Amino acid sequence: MACCFFLYLFRLSGTGLLGPDEPRYAAIGRQMAWSSDWITPRLWGRPWFEKPALLYWMTAAGFRLGLGEETAPRAPVALLSLAFLAFFAWAVRRVFDGQTAGYATAILGACAGWVSFSYIPSPDLPMTAFFSAAMLAGMIWRGGGSSGWLTGAAALLGFSVLAKGLVPLALALPFGWYARARWKDLFGWRPWAAFLFVTVPWYWLCYAKNGSEFVRIFFWEHHVQRFLTPALLHPQPGWFYLPVLAAALFPWTPVLALFFSRRVWRDDRCRFLLLWLGFGLLFFSKATNKLPGYILPLVPAAAVIGGVALARARGAARWILAASAALMCLVFPLASMLPQALAAGLSRASIPAWSAAWTAPLLVAAAVWYLDTRSMRSAAALVITAAAAAAVVYLKTVSFPQIDAMYSTRPLWRQIAASQAEVCLDGIQRSWRYGLNYYSVEPLPDCDQVTRPARIRQFDGPPVLCGTGGIVCPP
Repeated sequence: MACCFFLYLFRLSGTGLLGPDEPRYAAIGRQMAWSSDWITPRLWGRPWFEKPALLYWMTAAGFRLGLGEETAPRAPVALLSLAFLAFFAWAVRRVFDGQTAGYATAILGACAGWVSFSYIPSPDLPMTAFFSAAMLAGMIWRGGGSSGWLTGAAALLGFSVLAKGLVPLALALPFGWYARARWKDLFGWRPWAAFLFVTVPWYWLCYAKNGSEFVRIFFWEHHVQRFLTPALLHPQPGWFYLPVLAAALFPWTPVLALFFSRRVWRDDRCRFLLLWLGFGLLFFSKATNKLPGYILPLVPAAAVIGGVALARARGAARWILAASAALMCLVFPLASMLPQALAAGLSRASIPAWSAAWTAPLLVAAAVWYLDTRSMRSAAALVITAAAAAAVVYLKTVSFPQIDAMYSTRPLWRQIAASQAEVCLDGIQRSWRYGLNYYSVEPLPDCDQVTRPARIRQFDGPPVLCGTGGIVCPP
């Protein structure tokens, strides 16, 4: 329980909302809470059809409960993450066994991709949680469970579609192949009724209220064009997701070496998990626009495969676990580089001078090695999980104040909050504009539209306040 707290709930408000997406999604959820319009997402009064409503409903619930400006959007995602991990552990135990479930939950619960997206109020984790729960429920049904598990899987898949659109339907295609021997059940009326009962009401009501504009923006621009064209400005090469997946599994990345064991491939349940992972990698790699969070739905499948591999591996796993522990030596330089990487890009982040303190995780690696030699592999995995929790605490303690100063608008907003009516924006970047408008509630005007004594300008770095109460900026 302590590890769960430090991995997911510790310092949820340690930074202001970051980048363009966090404040934008949070502002839409806040607007839903205040307006009680639960159908049309609105960004500062204008309809915004980029994503479906589930994340906004979660954020609105946070605001209705009186949580803070950062906690209201982040806490629901973190709590959903924890709820899914509990179901994940139970479901993997039922599909495989308790040992596999323990390893798989340790891998997923303490990997960088899952922990980081549990902190970010974006649709990626809600979609992943419901989609993965659907796949696991489907595996229980496929392994001999009652038809209710298939109906439940269909309903969970519906919630994933409410979280991020039609992508989960494409990702679910491998399950159709896995369950093809029971195709009559797949096309029975109960699972389809459950899926439609969850998904259709919001989509239909949003279309009824907003007409063809909703269809054009949501389906055409943010599904078809996002996949086929670089119009949304996120093009990446086809191999992009290979290093992203390796980074998402950190510090468990070495476990990938066990994926090719015949002990894994011989099991048809693992073959489905490999198909889930492989098909998803191919699908997202074929898309023109690529962002790291897109492959989050593949991480639970990788975690289960890793859990199976660790449960069945022999002496080779000793090296894998020790290497995973040793990888946490990278946490110390990453803590120094992360604020600069977020603010200016990874290529501009300076690598700090080497320090002997970085080698401290090698002691953890030695302990993990020793425990495995004593046939205590579960204890070794628990040690890595605890070390990962300690690394998260270290990162949040050391890096968050710098990230808040360099990449969040919260400090600047606190500087201008008392004189908001005297401030205008003078050509700042989109991510900073979204952040300031989130904290100001009413968007700050552009300086070319109004004349005010103070203006916020951006040069090389975070925006600064010029004029009354601020620095003297060049004309």
